[in-house]
Amino acid sequence: MASSNFIDYVKIYFRSGAGGAGAIHFRREKFVPLGGPDGGDGGRGGHIILKGNAQLWTLLHLKYQKHIHADSGKPGSKQRSTGAQGKDIFVEVPIGTVAKDAETGEILQEITQDGQEIILVEGGRGGLGNEHFKTATNQAPYFAQPGEDAREAIIVLELKLLADVGLVGFPNAGKSTLLSVLSAAKPEIADYPFTTLVPNLGVVSYRDYRSFVMADIPGIIEGASQGKGLGIRFLRHIERNSILLFLVSAENNNLAQAYQTLLHELKEYNPELLDKKRILAVSKSDMLDDELKQLTAEELPKDIAHIFISSVAQQGLTELKDMIMKALEDKEELDS
Repeated sequence: MASSNFIDYVKIYFRSGAGGAGAIHFRREKFVPLGGPDGGDGGRGGHIILKGNAQLWTLLHLKYQKHIHADSGKPGSKQRSTGAQGKDIFVEVPIGTVAKDAETGEILQEITQDGQEIILVEGGRGGLGNEHFKTATNQAPYFAQPGEDAREAIIVLELKLLADVGLVGFPNAGKSTLLSVLSAAKPEIADYPFTTLVPNLGVVSYRDYRSFVMADIPGIIEGASQGKGLGIRFLRHIERNSILLFLVSAENNNLAQAYQTLLHELKEYNPELLDKKRILAVSKSDMLDDELKQLTAEELPKDIAHIFISSVAQQGLTELKDMIMKALEDKEELDS
C-alpha cells in the first residue's frame, strides 16, 4: 500500500436532492368538464447514502470529490401521478469509516459491515398534490405543497482500520519487520524512525488454516496524543483492533518505562483503549543472552503477558502467534 495512495481523512460538502412540488390539476374529460382535483405528489429528493465495501482499504477515491450532490425529485402531475424520485447517491467507503460533523466533531454514522447502507443526508420530501386538500367546503383547492428543500452538510469521513491485532510501539521498534516476517505484507523498512508513514495490514497464517489480520500502526512518540510527531492522525487506527501487541525494542535502556509511556499516550487519546487485551513483545532480543533476558523479564510489568522475539533471527515468532491466537479466542468467548 503506497503511502501516496493511503487516504484516511476527507472533508466533503454533501447536498441531498430537494423534493418535487405537488401538482395543482383538475380532472378534465370529455363528459366530465368539472372533475375534481387530481394533482399528484412530488417525488422525494435523492438521499446521500454511505455503503460499506470490504474491497476498499482507503478513502483515496474520495480525495478530490469536494462536493457531492443528489438529484431533486420531479414535480407531480395530472391523474394523481407522483413525480419521479431523485436518484440516490451511494458513497462507497471502507469498513471502519466514521462520518463526523465537520464543525462539532459529533459522530453521525459509522460503517462496520460489508454492504451496510446508512442514509447520511436525507432527501427532501415531495409535496402533496391538490387532490389531498379537497374538503366538503372546498371541492376545488387551487393549492399544493411545495417539496421540502434539499439538506446540506459538511462532513468529515475518517477511516479506522479494522484488524485483529494492532502493533503499538515507538518508531524503529521493529513493527514493520515483524509484519513482513509474519505475513505477506511488504511495508517499507529501514533503520531510521518514521519509516512507516501509513498503516499497513497483513494476514498472518496460523495452523489448521486459521489466520488473523495484523495492522502495523505508524510509530508513537511521547506527546503523540497532543499532536506531536505524527500525532493523533494514526492513533485512531488502534481503536478498532481486537488486541494490542506492544513492541518495545531490547535496545531501550528502560523497557518498563517505554511500555508505560506508550500506555500513557493511548490513555490520553482514549482511555477505553486500556480495556483491550494487551501483549508485550520485546523485539530485537537476539541481542540479549539468557541471563539478560531473565533480568529484563523481572523488570517488566506483571500485569501483562510478555515474550522475547527477534524477527531477523526468527526467534519466538511461533510462540508469539500462539499467544495472539489464544488471546483472540479468549476474546471471542467473552463476546459470545
